[in-house]
Amino acid sequence: MPDTAPLAFFLILSGAAIGSFLAAWADRLPHGESIVDAPSRCRDCGMQIAWRDLVPVVSWLARSGRCRGCGAAIPRRLFYAEIIGMGLAILAVWIAATPTDMVLGALWLWCLFGLVLCDLSDFRLPDALTGLLVLTGGAMAWADPARGLDDALIGAGIGAGAFLAIRLAYQLVRRREGLGLGDVKLMAGIGAGLGWAALPMVALIAALGAMAMAGLRALRGNRAEGSTEIPFGAYLAGAAALVWLWL
Repeated sequence: MPDTAPLAFFLILSGAAIGSFLAAWADRLPHGESIVDAPSRCRDCGMQIAWRDLVPVVSWLARSGRCRGCGAAIPRRLFYAEIIGMGLAILAVWIAATPTDMVLGALWLWCLFGLVLCDLSDFRLPDALTGLLVLTGGAMAWADPARGLDDALIGAGIGAGAFLAIRLAYQLVRRREGLGLGDVKLMAGIGAGLGWAALPMVALIAALGAMAMAGLRALRGNRAEGSTEIPFGAYLAGAAALVWLWL
């Protein structure tokens, strides 16, 4: 096996930048802003953020988490996302058996993390991220001698098909949408990456997590009156990451 230290170092450093990018994407979703075309600006004063203030982790620490122009606090979640992005890369490097596994594992975890952030921010799972998750899952299966691309296609089909059936059945019975199409696409990516046999465990962990959080919110009295919407995609993505680590 070749020396993987340079690749590992690159992935870990890239993790901070990718975490920052994903956090910015999630932050812009509720405002309908493009993550590609629109430059980064302070939400308080509107000043465009200079490149020197966009260096992951370093810039936030150097500015004590405040805007250079108006001194307003920069949300800590952006800084935490950069740290988590690095942490996910470290996990991928630690678990991987080959350089290919390193890259695909890091990309897989980053996609899941981005989907968690976007769902928590605006109850949306962008097609770009779910599509990349499907492709990464297929590549993971192709690179695994015990699986192969056929297994990824079967997993994607079962994952998407099962959740599409749940979505349609809920609409038929309750006359309203209970599961978004984004969750269906997300399950296609999870099925491709983990295989069909892992899907029940992912769904179980996600359901238990969502139920536990809903119960905690009820005990604290934080449940908004009349609001029952749950970012279930975030729980599915988190559960998929846990199952991937376990497998």
